[in-house]
Amino acid sequence: MANASIKRFYKQVATAPDENGAGWRIHLDGRAVKTPGRADFVLRNQCLAETIAAEWDAQLDHVVPATMPIMQLAATAIDRVAPNRMAVIAELTGYGRSDLLCYRAQYPDDLIHKQDEHWQPLLDWAKSNFSISLNVTHGVMPVVQEDAALLAIQDVVEPLDAHELAALHTLITVSGSVIVGLAVFHGRLNAEQAFDISQIDETYSIENWGEDAEATVRREKLRHELVAAGRFLDLLRA
Repeated sequence: MANASIKRFYKQVATAPDENGAGWRIHLDGRAVKTPGRADFVLRNQCLAETIAAEWDAQLDHVVPATMPIMQLAATAIDRVAPNRMAVIAELTGYGRSDLLCYRAQYPDDLIHKQDEHWQPLLDWAKSNFSISLNVTHGVMPVVQEDAALLAIQDVVEPLDAHELAALHTLITVSGSVIVGLAVFHGRLNAEQAFDISQIDETYSIENWGEDAEATVRREKLRHELVAAGRFLDLLRA
């Protein structure tokens, strides 16, 4: 969805089953909502439809897309992910080459301990459950990942549908880690935990040297994006 707000043009918001039985639709003053790309906006279940309808209904004088994160994710799935499915899968698989969890600090010791405590169990979980075995390095020099690990990531991601891929895309790109994204997707972490784990380096810096206002805004934006993606997943499964 575009970021620019538009004047609210409707009074009533309602949900209804799709007439062809394909899922659920949202109606604004009796007219079915379309995606920004003008595609049919059909949702897989009533719970998801009602949540997005509530986002539409909560708009005041202007419709502000940034305040409608579930609508944005659903529209992205239809307009951008579905037509580019293989490219999205390749992009997400590629995150395994530079996964956040594989780059550990060289110092100080307390930061090294925090990373090991929170990151290594997730790598072990991914190896045990999905045969994703990623190499770890200390410092910022790139570490080469085995083709087998990347293929294992692809095997996990490939079966997902467009809506699931849209959620996973946000989880991975915002956290910087395909492992963190998969951990949320498969219930190993919740979205708040994913945020905390992905922000260990930044949180350490804040605790020791403080945080400026711009960084605070940026961190809250990332948190909200992760939480929205986690909620979107829950709604898909409702």
